[in-house]
Amino acid sequence: MSLADYRKKRDFGATREPKGRGARKTGSSFVIQQHAARRLHYDLRLEMDGVLKSWAVTRGPSLVPGEKRLAVHVEDHPLDYRNFEGVIPEGQYGAGEVIVWDKGVWIPEGDPHKGYAKGHLDFELRGEKLGGRWHLVRMARKPREKHDNWLLIKSEDEFARTPKDEDILDEMPRSVDTGRTIGDVAEGKPSRRSKKSAMPKQSTASRLDKTSSLATPQAPAVDIDPSRLRGAKKAPLPSFVAPMQASSGAAPSRKEWIHEIKFDGYRVQARIEAGRVRLLSRSGLDWTKKFGDEIASALRALPLGGALIDGEIVVETSSGASDFSALQADLSAGRTDRFVYWVFDLPYLEGYDLRGATLLERKRLLERLLGAETGDKVRLSLHFEDSGAVVLAHACRLGLEGVVSKLRDSPYRSGRVKSWIKAKCFARQEFVVAGYTPSTVSRRAIGALVLGVYQNGVLCHVGRVGTGFTADMAKELFTKLDPMRIASNPFGARLSADAARHVRYVRPELVAEVEFRGWTGDQNLRHASFRGLREDKDARDVVRESAPYVERATAARAEQSVVRLTHPDRLYWPDQGVTKQGLADYYSDIWRYIAPFIVNRPLALLRCPNGVEGEKFFQKHAWKGIDPNIVLIDDPKGEEEPLLSIKDLNGLIALVQSGALEIHPWGSTAEDWERPDIIIMDLDPGEQVAWEAVIAAAEETRERLQDLGLAAFVKTSGGKGLHVVAPVTPKAKWPEVKAFTKGIADAMTHDSPSKYVATITKSKRRGKILVDYLRNQRGATAVAPYSTRARPGAAVSMPLAWDELSPAIGPDYFTIVKTLARLESLQSDPWGDFRQAAAPIETPNARRKRKA
Repeated sequence: MSLADYRKKRDFGATREPKGRGARKTGSSFVIQQHAARRLHYDLRLEMDGVLKSWAVTRGPSLVPGEKRLAVHVEDHPLDYRNFEGVIPEGQYGAGEVIVWDKGVWIPEGDPHKGYAKGHLDFELRGEKLGGRWHLVRMARKPREKHDNWLLIKSEDEFARTPKDEDILDEMPRSVDTGRTIGDVAEGKPSRRSKKSAMPKQSTASRLDKTSSLATPQAPAVDIDPSRLRGAKKAPLPSFVAPMQASSGAAPSRKEWIHEIKFDGYRVQARIEAGRVRLLSRSGLDWTKKFGDEIASALRALPLGGALIDGEIVVETSSGASDFSALQADLSAGRTDRFVYWVFDLPYLEGYDLRGATLLERKRLLERLLGAETGDKVRLSLHFEDSGAVVLAHACRLGLEGVVSKLRDSPYRSGRVKSWIKAKCFARQEFVVAGYTPSTVSRRAIGALVLGVYQNGVLCHVGRVGTGFTADMAKELFTKLDPMRIASNPFGARLSADAARHVRYVRPELVAEVEFRGWTGDQNLRHASFRGLREDKDARDVVRESAPYVERATAARAEQSVVRLTHPDRLYWPDQGVTKQGLADYYSDIWRYIAPFIVNRPLALLRCPNGVEGEKFFQKHAWKGIDPNIVLIDDPKGEEEPLLSIKDLNGLIALVQSGALEIHPWGSTAEDWERPDIIIMDLDPGEQVAWEAVIAAAEETRERLQDLGLAAFVKTSGGKGLHVVAPVTPKAKWPEVKAFTKGIADAMTHDSPSKYVATITKSKRRGKILVDYLRNQRGATAVAPYSTRARPGAAVSMPLAWDELSPAIGPDYFTIVKTLARLESLQSDPWGDFRQAAAPIETPNARRKRKA
């Protein structure tokens, strides 16, 4: 559809509104923007045929069935307008403030094109505020009317309200993206929501399956008066209330449940009395000093005299997710500036015990209490009302720990209950530390922990964990454990010779939290990774959380490496605690995903034998002592020494042994050197380029490839940008492929010279995106999908589905740990049909022959 009318009305040198492009793929998003132009109104926009069909609803949508709201049909808007929020300057068309009032997906009943042409659209909205069935009905145009007038009408359903109910426009006035009101935008106030939330709200609904939505409703206005809550009882402030704890299980799907993101930190109860704040562990220990003064100061600023607030203190990484290992590292280093207190319950407030009130009533009161005064240190854990399975799947795709589902009407009850259920994205639990092995590369540091659980009062051996320790943590654990050494085996049974090798036994008193990928046939942990010590749990309480999953031979794990790793505890990423063994475990788990992109291809490696903090060098030829599983192949042109390649998992683990932290394959195979079967457009942002602009560039690149008959796939680079990748039938040779991709880059820079540049010169790239086509020439390489990057953070180049692109997922969002969680949660591989989608490149010569 044309955007000519939209563009004709706007001066894009003066307004921040997006210029936009049409899109071929039909989606089903909708947005409602509150717009304070000459008259306040609400713009309803429905995605259809690559644009947003738009209506200006003069009085806004009504949830009262049969109540007609005038909807004036206006020009089509571009798809990226659905994220626009800000001020349209004076003198521009539609001057005034705009916020994203609601967004989600719309589901038409019947053929939407026929309904639109006929003037009667019936559809369902699944947004963050609006839901249920709606109608848009076109009225007959009167003389001199410039626009078609339609009527927006709500159907009678569970989302409908009566005329006596509160108007949703008054009840929920804020932006679903930023939490701002129209007034906030006019005053230039920033977003009220944190940019580091564990599951960024702005992007949640947009990255769900199109048939579902995550609703995080704003709480209706309530007075901060606990006496009005049904079930509240007048009582003195307790010194401590034992926390309510979730039972393990599957995330429920019934409507009486709500769902919150499971945090990866320490459960903490804040006790506030007359300006004094104490932070208590889940066993009631006073941990106030442990977490510094920032959180306590934020809590002291709350407008209250006495309260108990339940929540979790976490450290969030640059990707925005909480990370228990980072929390442990900060505690060990005495660092307190990254601590965040996510709060989710309110057992007591201002002389009233609220444990008898419903969960939602307590949460609403807590939200009202917090307001916007706590800054970035104390945040409310929002909840989602979709199916628990949908929320869990979405959390796992993002590499988060899991979800906690809660009965919306549940009272607060201490201890482990069935009204709260935790569902995890991957296996993770506490284990007793019963011994250690010393490091093979550092003095006075551990190399691995020997673990166990109690069964019927007997400590049972479950294997070792040898990765996940930072360098400092490995030394700190040695300092803790060495004085605890004992001569005898603390397990109830004798260990095998292999299990007991190099083990130094200790008193079984410390508890470690460990993430793992399952259980082996002899009930040992498989591919375990240390996450931290649990100072808030007694070792005698540690039991196996669920029946052990016994690993079976599957297609995904049919191939096993026989390559022996020397110094498996060598730290490749010291700050993340990823060892050589940890990298080998990662590649073993994702072998079936990465194999098609690296097997039987010439490879260039970025080797870091001593990890990312040591020497780095690219290598594409053999070195002394190279492992025989790394196969040398001769370039048919004979211009170089033999190049490197691999043919199986043994070859990949041999690369790990050699310190290869990045794998860069050619775009052609060793069977057809001169005809590539993959092309890559590398979108590399210069300084001061917003991530949203890189996403828009990827979508534009996709459109241009599709216009040329090629399927396009997208992945994060693991560095700064995005890679748009197209599978091709290996017919065109390298010079033709290079010319073809250069044509795309040149066209993008010609059409949008202020956005793109196709030259490598850094001085020309400030504020622009380099469209790098030079990956598509003989001998050039690009980092492989799923390959790690030799940079701090242990990021991975991650293949994505197109609808996953969002401001919440940056170029280095996915790490080794998050990748494993993500892949285990995916119901389908977003690149599963990559090779089947290959098509030939139509070169100028081919086009001339076809026309002839």
